Amino acid sequence: MDNKKPNLFDATLACLAAKQPHEKIQKTRDLNEQWLSGKLSLCSPLEVKRIATPGRPELPELVNPRDVPRRGFNSEAARLKLVHAITHIEFNAINLALDAVYRFRDMPQQYYTDWLNIAVEEALHFSLLEAYLKSKNSFYGAYESHNGLWEMALKTDHDVMVRMALVPRVLEARGLDVTPGMITKFEAIGESALVDILNVIQRDEIGHVERGNYWFNELCRQRSQSASQTFHQLLDEYMEESMFDSLNEEARLQAGFSKQELIELAARNRRTKNT
Repeated sequence: MDNKKPNLFDATLACLAAKQPHEKIQKTRDLNEQWLSGKLSLCSPLEVKRIATPGRPELPELVNPRDVPRRGFNSEAARLKLVHAITHIEFNAINLALDAVYRFRDMPQQYYTDWLNIAVEEALHFSLLEAYLKSKNSFYGAYESHNGLWEMALKTDHDVMVRMALVPRVLEARGLDVTPGMITKFEAIGESALVDILNVIQRDEIGHVERGNYWFNELCRQRSQSASQTFHQLLDEYMEESMFDSLNEEARLQAGFSKQELIELAARNRRTKNT
């Protein structure tokens, strides 16, 4: 490794610190190009910082999840609130992918390539959704949002295996379950532009979850741990509610879950509901 090159981790921290979405997106794209062209090293003299709050604009206002505006499909106002919530998820997802690069050192180069690519794709999703909001005379920041995704980033910032288990394999994978239903409902009311965006997101998120599955299983293998047992132990420790209702088996299989895992998750969901 070349100590004279700028290093990946400091450059990623600068992306995380960017407050305005368009600045963060451009910095992220530039960072990915620099990495792929070999201009960044994996040597950093600086310690990893705990990031309580990544760079974000003043709006949206962050509130308790139970205080987030009601959203749905019954009116344009409710639909805009739903799209805004998805847009906020995608903005957070940029930071989550960048944090996965910045925080966890001594991983193979392919790991950093994977998560920088994911950051770029999350940035694309945000841009598409933000443009849709503007086409409807709204904007990102128009409605209150919550900070649940970043709170999970903080809970998992001590161990890359825990991060891979709980963010891509739980939170992002949940999107694979619910997005097709949203697509169907938006198709029924003629929202073809939004349907196209959600189809792009669903396609890309399958790849993101697959990368999370790959790295979680690889880390378990390296540590001589049972992936299944470890995953369920982490769910017991970190997840207060079931995230495995109405599993999209086809998408999850494409994303690297095994049929046996899906059987176990469905059984876990039934147990949770009966307790």
